[in-house]
Amino acid sequence: MSSFYPKEFKEAISQLSSKEKDKLIFRLLKKDLALANRLLFELVNTNTVDEERQNIEKRIKLRVQQITNTFYSVGYLNMDVRYLSGEITEHVNRTKDKFGEVSLNLLLLTEVLHKNHFNILKATPGSARNFCVAVIARVFKILILINKLHPDYRLDFGSNFERLGKLISNNKYLMDAAIKNGLDINWVLQGNIPQDIEATHKKIRQLGFLK
Repeated sequence: MSSFYPKEFKEAISQLSSKEKDKLIFRLLKKDLALANRLLFELVNTNTVDEERQNIEKRIKLRVQQITNTFYSVGYLNMDVRYLSGEITEHVNRTKDKFGEVSLNLLLLTEVLHKNHFNILKATPGSARNFCVAVIARVFKILILINKLHPDYRLDFGSNFERLGKLISNNKYLMDAAIKNGLDINWVLQGNIPQDIEATHKKIRQLGFLK
């Protein structure tokens, strides 16, 4: 967006005093929390990206266990997953951790589905539908994200992808949602993701699915 600013504007900004620039930066940061958090991580935080990712991993495992222990309904479970997904997004925005964007979302789904397999199956088909469709939509998101990473990274996700595929395959509600919403479970089980997965996902949504 900055490329659209006229040259004169950029020159005027560069000529401001350090004190004026500092005031301007702090005013802007108050209105852009994501940018403030990113600068806080880059300029002040002493943790590495890997260390920050490990902290989020621990947080996800702990919260999923707590959520499972206090399970109330698949509707509430869906909201809890959305909340944790938001924490992952915040971590990625702050650290630019593209690897973690895949690994953490993958961890979130496998932990939730593993620990809540029977909770999901106890729900009525109608109440389980929204949760299951949301899960399949998140699987598509992960497939799209990993296709944007270097091919070598796929080896790191192989066993976790297979685990996720089995968790979906072994749950009749999730498998039904996968079939109805265009997800070929073999993409997950075998890690054989189509190169045009993003276009496929777009077409599926245009047809009214994954909603």
